[in-house]
Amino acid sequence: MNAIPSANLEDFLSDDAQRKQSFIQEIGGAFENIGFVALSGHFLDQDLVDKLYAEIKKFFALPQATKDGYEIEGIGGQRGYTSFGKEHAKGRKEGDLKEFWHFGQYVEDASNLEEEYPDNISVQELPEFNAVGKQAYKMLEKTAKYVLRALALHLGLEETYFDNFIRNGNSILRPIHYPPIRQEPKNAVRAAAHGDINLITLLMGAHGKGLQVKNHNNEWVDAIARPDQLMINVGDMLSRLTNNKLKSTIHQVVNPPRELWGTSRYSIPFFMHPISQMPLHCLEHCISDENPKQFEDITAGAYLQERLVELGLVKK
Repeated sequence: MNAIPSANLEDFLSDDAQRKQSFIQEIGGAFENIGFVALSGHFLDQDLVDKLYAEIKKFFALPQATKDGYEIEGIGGQRGYTSFGKEHAKGRKEGDLKEFWHFGQYVEDASNLEEEYPDNISVQELPEFNAVGKQAYKMLEKTAKYVLRALALHLGLEETYFDNFIRNGNSILRPIHYPPIRQEPKNAVRAAAHGDINLITLLMGAHGKGLQVKNHNNEWVDAIARPDQLMINVGDMLSRLTNNKLKSTIHQVVNPPRELWGTSRYSIPFFMHPISQMPLHCLEHCISDENPKQFEDITAGAYLQERLVELGLVKK
């Protein structure tokens, strides 16, 4: 497969049973074959996307000392600012050529989770920054809920199987800035080859090319969505749950051609995480003689902790 398949969420949301079933087959097939799909018909309108990009560009343009004041020690970068080069891919020592911000969950009616999750950080210099971020977070979370409902049906589960696991889940909205490259990178790229930790990732149209996906033939394929589409991919948690029936595909963000080194790239992924208590035990009907169980039983919270250590964001 050398192109990213497309699907329209409006088909799933329609009252037409045939359109709904077609969407389930399209997204299920895409996630089994390459692990990525370009989704239109979602809940994120262009006006909100434009507002969010405007706000994050203002934030990353703030003086470094101001941004550093929003980097909170001891929480593994789960909220607020993470400075340039601090995160690296699993198995690599070189830090990725990026800085980023994290918006986290806005907990409703769950005091235990309010205690578990760090508080969101308010940017005092930008009065609209946090409100716009929260609005985008909610629309992406809503979109992800219906994508997971379609995948539940594809997997032979009850449609709302994921709903209670993702309500108040530990999801993250991550605006990323890849600054201009000022000198020859020493074995470093903007984001080294990796798989995502979570259930699914929703990426709104990045400002600048560079995202590549590795297909089953170990070939790198450019992942380019239309401005009205979200690029959605399977994360490692969903791959574990389905015993690798749904593929968590390795992807990367490569450095631009030298003539474009002086330009910034911005990208905003939403990482859909469940609550920490969700069991990621392989689903029984995804295990067979042809596809024996590939993963040990673990909870989402324990798995996330393992991966944050591997990424260098949390110390053992």
